Amino acid sequence: TNIGSILASVNPYKPIPGLYSVDAIELYRQHRLGELPPHIFATANECYCCLWKRHDSQCVLISGESGAGKTESTKLLLKFLSAMSQTSLGAPASEKSTCVEEAILES
Repeated sequence: TNIGSILASVNPYKPIPGLYSVDAIELYRQHRLGELPPHIFATANECYCCLWKRHDSQCVLISGESGAGKTESTKLLLKFLSAMSQTSLGAPASEKSTCVEEAILES
């Protein structure tokens, strides 16, 4: 659920097909925070938009207990931001993965 720009999420401890797909990235990329159901991509999109709109640094705090999914949430956030940066460079959807993205996600 969203509480303003805060996303409270629960680790389902199992994969949910399509939840973090390229189609989900494209969907949340086209909408503002609150227009679609709560999602980490909505939070990432808000961060990305504010970065460009305000020309100011942005910060995302990911917190939780051990095993809550902080690392996976970070990877998903970086995946979205990487896809957005590739889109802004005019790269087609099929080429959204780069060496930089892979290095960041592997770290």
